[in-house]
Amino acid sequence: MSKYENTFSYEEKETSPLVAGEKIIWSGKPKKKAFIINKSITMLPFALIWLIFDTFFITTFFKSGASDHFLFFIIPFFAIHLLPVWIWIWNVATASKRWQNTKYYVTDKRIIIKNGFIAENYQTIYYKDIKNVNLRIGILDKLLGVGDIYFDFVPFNNVYTYDNRTYAPSACFLDIEDYNELYPKLQKVVLDIQTDIEYPNALRPESNPGYNTSYDPKNK
Repeated sequence: MSKYENTFSYEEKETSPLVAGEKIIWSGKPKKKAFIINKSITMLPFALIWLIFDTFFITTFFKSGASDHFLFFIIPFFAIHLLPVWIWIWNVATASKRWQNTKYYVTDKRIIIKNGFIAENYQTIYYKDIKNVNLRIGILDKLLGVGDIYFDFVPFNNVYTYDNRTYAPSACFLDIEDYNELYPKLQKVVLDIQTDIEYPNALRPESNPGYNTSYDPKNK
């Protein structure tokens, strides 16, 4: 039995992000190694090019024998100009703490994404707003044995159109280790609950005459 067959249940082990009567179907975290590596890789090529570029000019200025007054201007300038490098260093330095604060929840009412560095941030996606559930596996993800599950959703007044195409924002479960098992289960949960919302009728089983019932993925 896979671990997702165990965790797709109503065992409510954590209640802090939940509302009254809400039950957890699944909860999990990114794979730590993959999460930290991906955070470290993000911006790395750009930061390295930027650092090489600035290092060349800094070295040139120092070799030119610039006056002390000129150095008082150059040093603060490059300290600010190296901002992309500082951002990359910050991403690497805080990756472990961000992983610790990251957790994903699938409940019988919504999807919750918790993240943050010092403060805790919660993002909520309601099932009725989800348009697509997509799985993306990049080259690095493939090497690390993880996948990213994206939820395209349409919150109120937050859709935009470009080139005759409509785009919606998305949220993501990053660096999921057993994505092959979780992805189809998430598709099923979203389809089941959206169907209950759109077509509540008494032709369904007696335990589910409408949406105002308790959803159990094992009975679907």
